[in-house]
Amino acid sequence: MTSWINVEGKVAIVTGGSRGIGESIAKALGQSGAKVVIASRKKEGLDAAALRLRKEGVTAEGFPCHTGKPDDVARLFQQTIAAFGKVDVLVNNAATNPHFGPLVTADDAAFDKTIEVNLKGYFYTSRELVRHLVDRGAPGAIVNVTSVAGITGAPLQGVYGMTKAAVVSMTQTMAVELGGSGIRVNAIAPGLVDTRFASAIVQNKDLVDRVVGRTPLGRYGQPDEIAGAALYLASDAASFLTGQTIVVDGGMTIA
Repeated sequence: MTSWINVEGKVAIVTGGSRGIGESIAKALGQSGAKVVIASRKKEGLDAAALRLRKEGVTAEGFPCHTGKPDDVARLFQQTIAAFGKVDVLVNNAATNPHFGPLVTADDAAFDKTIEVNLKGYFYTSRELVRHLVDRGAPGAIVNVTSVAGITGAPLQGVYGMTKAAVVSMTQTMAVELGGSGIRVNAIAPGLVDTRFASAIVQNKDLVDRVVGRTPLGRYGQPDEIAGAALYLASDAASFLTGQTIVVDGGMTIA
């Protein structure tokens, strides 16, 4: 029996797909029927992740890409189309957070780097997918991984939070503008998840206790617990859903 939530026959690109949440999303998409391309800047990490995915039964390729550079993004789509013939789904997950401290102490280099990857990168990849889908006359789905830092105050992560708030706005605007073309655009806002990216918090007992103490489920999340939301948003089960941000945070933001 075929699962109602599946992505059979679709081709998906997952940026930041060599580890953590991105790799978990790629695995969920691949095990539900999609062919998957993972992208990140370092080829060695990509090759290792692609091998892990293939061992899990996923049809996967890894292509290096700096998503903050339009030429890299164009090449990523060319390579994906050469490998699998098309692209139907884009999961924007690549992110950086070089400044951990009070917002007003962020230097220009950290500020610009965060904007380049977390905001421009999402825009460049989304734009490339839209061009491809419109040329094909095909529907598609964009899933933006934002953060609870983009919908609440983000002490010590202010620049990161600003970019994630902008991603929520971009998600809503693109959903309105692209709905007539059959392109859905949604977002996921994870809370604290046990990844290397979040290690500055996860490895700090005082910060973890503070977060967990106001989380109704009483713990932080795991990467696989974010993947289900991405799979749903990428699938036809979410065919009447666009412009929304699904918060996956163990209830932290409502406590």
